Amino acid sequence: MLRFIQNGWIERFFVQPRVFFKYWGFDWIQPLPGPALHAVFWALFGLALCVAAGLAFRLTAAAFALGLIYVQLIDVITYLNHYYLAALLAILLAVSPAHRCWSLDAWLRRRVFQQRAADETVAVAWLYLFRFQVGIVYVFAGLAKLQGDWLIHAQPLRIWLGASTDLPLLGPLFTLPWVPLVMSWCGFLFDISVVAFLLQRRTRPFAYAALVGFHALTRVLFPIGMFPVIMTMAALVFFSPSWPRRWLGGAALRPASAPAAGLGTLQKLGFGLGFAYCALQLALPLRFLAYGGNVLWHEQGMRFSWRVMVRAKGGGTTFIVRSQRTGKVWHVSPHSYLTRLQESEMSSQPDLILQLAHHIQQDFARQGYGSVEVRAESRAALNGRRSAPLVDPRIDLVRVEDGLTRAAFILPSPSEDPPHTRPVL
Repeated sequence: MLRFIQNGWIERFFVQPRVFFKYWGFDWIQPLPGPALHAVFWALFGLALCVAAGLAFRLTAAAFALGLIYVQLIDVITYLNHYYLAALLAILLAVSPAHRCWSLDAWLRRRVFQQRAADETVAVAWLYLFRFQVGIVYVFAGLAKLQGDWLIHAQPLRIWLGASTDLPLLGPLFTLPWVPLVMSWCGFLFDISVVAFLLQRRTRPFAYAALVGFHALTRVLFPIGMFPVIMTMAALVFFSPSWPRRWLGGAALRPASAPAAGLGTLQKLGFGLGFAYCALQLALPLRFLAYGGNVLWHEQGMRFSWRVMVRAKGGGTTFIVRSQRTGKVWHVSPHSYLTRLQESEMSSQPDLILQLAHHIQQDFARQGYGSVEVRAESRAALNGRRSAPLVDPRIDLVRVEDGLTRAAFILPSPSEDPPHTRPVL
């Protein structure tokens, strides 16, 4: 929250834009006026401190989760994997009993109600749920790398490392042609296996040391914000629940004995909701299979799938507007409607191209031009390939509805392999 406030991102992402791209089904989410949005982020900062301290946890954790979700739903452009992960962890915290121990709430309960230490334990199912949430990020990030661009052509890593040759010590290594391929395989093997090693007591310390080194290196090489910090801290859930006590010289809590009776109704409901949540988290990254084709190209099923850093994609788009009444044609630049960041993101994501086409049609209608057709001439380059047409310029995008089905207006991905060397720009 402080990064948004200090870096001017509230103005850049939520105040300056005139058009906002929406998630399917969330068109009704609108940004508040500028001063109110600043107040929201300051409130979220205060709520985050309360959640961390465990103060009025049930209230502050729920309010923080709702506020964080609202901010992310304002504009698709701001989607990042670690923002999505932060929202999921906030939801899990809000419904968990995480405040029962080492919180201001627990301290107040001990002082006022003199409750026993046994009241400061939680069901082990919560530990497994958090482990599942953190682990699934690594597993699907590894599966996303199980494809030719990453393992055979070392793309897009080859492109990104080629831009880091001026780094001290590491920079000269990145000029060697085999280094990107080795690093690509190391990244794949790390993501696909680190959870298994974290789950084993004997290998856990070594796996976590490798995890720290891995994320430290990615933080140095790539501008990926808080993602390395979030993953490094979140992975601590794989250690024994009592490790903080042992580090501070205290005695570890003994596991509570199992209840003699079976699960109650609320416990059964909780387990059912937990299994449903896990099933949803498994289904969302796999939904790309329903669309076919190359998900890195058509982007359907890309978000919420933990495809971390597997594509370098850019493009350019011009919209062709034709009046159905007069036949007059306009060539419309996205810059007329979008900020520079929005235009950059939109030009390589077909669903956003479609949304802007509908907005342009509505804008022309408001200006009194009547019914118009809106087509797009859009080209994109994926992982160092030559640019290719992204959407069909013959299709009137006004007649295409945004939805969950396979989008026919997106052209097939290029069949050529990406280059084995850094492209010359």
